[in-house]
Amino acid sequence: MRRGAVLLCFVAVTSFAAGAQDEAAIRKIVDDEVTAWNAGDARAYSARFAQDGSMTNIGGQVMYGHEEFERVHARIFSTAYRGSRLKMTIGRLRFVTPEVAIVDADVELRDVSGTPVGISLPPDGVLRTRLLQVLVKHDGAWWIEAYHNVAVRPSPPGPPPAPSEKPK
Repeated sequence: MRRGAVLLCFVAVTSFAAGAQDEAAIRKIVDDEVTAWNAGDARAYSARFAQDGSMTNIGGQVMYGHEEFERVHARIFSTAYRGSRLKMTIGRLRFVTPEVAIVDADVELRDVSGTPVGISLPPDGVLRTRLLQVLVKHDGAWWIEAYHNVAVRPSPPGPPPAPSEKPK
């Protein structure tokens, strides 16, 4: 019995250590994204984007593949978002399985010279979004398989509708 308990403790500690290492690796990917964005470096920003990953931008456009993700970022880094400053704060990092993680982040983008059609800057000039990234571990490395970015819009005045009520 004692030998079994020791083995169980070893397995639990090993699993926790692997989870902590994985969380640190994912947090580093997010930190690296911020550094790359602030340098205007599309190649570095795209470094952990999967070969066949999917992206939905704040305008609702959907794109697929690493090359397209990098191309789009190279374009925006040379136009409306040239010189912009990104801040990303992880609100939640959740492991769905040991090989699949979801990162929910609050994003602030400053010093933009333009926005996508249908998106306007608030009076303070800070573009706020919520970014959801799904990362999958392949051969020991984490890759962004899905990247879904939505603009944060002000809530309409008044209380939210009750779940049974339909919005007007």
